[in-house]
Amino acid sequence: MKGTATGVRERAPRPVRLGPKSVAVLLLTGAVGVVAFGWPLLADAGSGLAHAKDAPWLFAALLPLLVAVVVATISESGMDAKAVAMLGVLAAVGAALRPLGAGTAGLEPMFFLMVLSGRVLGPGFGFVLGSVTMFASALLTGGVGPWMPFQMLSMGWFAMGAGLLPGADRLRGRAESAMLAAYGCVAAFAYGTVMNLQGWPLIAGLGSGISFVAGDPLHENLVRFLAYCAATSLGWDLGRAALTVVLTLTLGPTLLRALRRATRRAAFDARAVFGEPEGEPGRRPEGGTGGRPEGGTGGRPEEGTGGRPEGAAPGPA
Repeated sequence: MKGTATGVRERAPRPVRLGPKSVAVLLLTGAVGVVAFGWPLLADAGSGLAHAKDAPWLFAALLPLLVAVVVATISESGMDAKAVAMLGVLAAVGAALRPLGAGTAGLEPMFFLMVLSGRVLGPGFGFVLGSVTMFASALLTGGVGPWMPFQMLSMGWFAMGAGLLPGADRLRGRAESAMLAAYGCVAAFAYGTVMNLQGWPLIAGLGSGISFVAGDPLHENLVRFLAYCAATSLGWDLGRAALTVVLTLTLGPTLLRALRRATRRAAFDARAVFGEPEGEPGRRPEGGTGGRPEGGTGGRPEEGTGGRPEGAAPGPA
C-alpha cells in the first residue's frame, strides 16, 4: 500500500499472525483431536476404552486446548482490539445463522460464512472463529454436551482449511467463487463424516452391517463406518453441502468484497512508519538562528556596553 501525505506507509491487513506458541498449540490440538476421534478404531475388545462412560473424559480434555489456542493467539499480539471485535461480530452472526436451518435436512447457512471468513482473514483467524462460533451457537441453542468440543474442533478445521487455499492475494472473481464453492462442498461432507466418527463407536443397537465392533481389524470397521454414513447421514451432509455451494456462488462475491473492505479500513496488523515531513529533509527555516532574532545575541545587550546605554560615561570609581 502506498504511503499517504502524512508519510504513513501501511502493508496489507492481516488480523491474526500465528506465532510459535500459536502454531505449537494448534498442532497439539490437532494431534489430540485426531487421537480423540480415532482411538476407538484401534481399541482392543477387552480394554474397555470403547465404553460410552469413558468418552466424556476425552471430550473434557479438549476444552482446555481449545481455550489455549485463543489465549496463545491473543498473547502473541496476533489479535488486537479490532481483531477481537471482528471475531465477536462474525461469531455472533454465525451463531445466529445456525438455528435458521437446524433440523431441516441438514441446511446450515453458517458454513458458507465460515468459508468466506477463513478465506479473507487467514487460517489462524479461521480456526479461532470456527471454534468460537460453534461454542456460541451451542450456548444459544442449548446444544452443550460431550459432543461440543468435537464440533468446535471440526468447525475450526473447516474454516482453517479455507484460509489455506491457494491464490489468496491474486485469485478473484468467478474462479475464486468456484474454488470456494468446491471446497465448501467437499468440506461439508468431511465435517459430517468426522462428526459421525465421534459418535458411531459409542452407539449401541445398530445392525451388524453398520455397527462398530471393538477389537475387529481396522479395515473392517472402516467399511462398516462408511456404510453407517451412507445409511444415516448422507442426506444431511448433502443438504449442507448444497446450501453452502449455492450461498457461496450467489452471496459469496458480495460478502468477500465487504470483508476485504472491512479489513482494509480497520488496517488489521498494519504497521505505521513515519517518514520525513514534506519538503527538504533536515532543512531549517530560512534565515533561522535557532529561535533567536536575526543578528541577536541570545537576548543579551550588545557586546562592550555592559548593559549601559550607548555612549554613556562610566560611573564613579
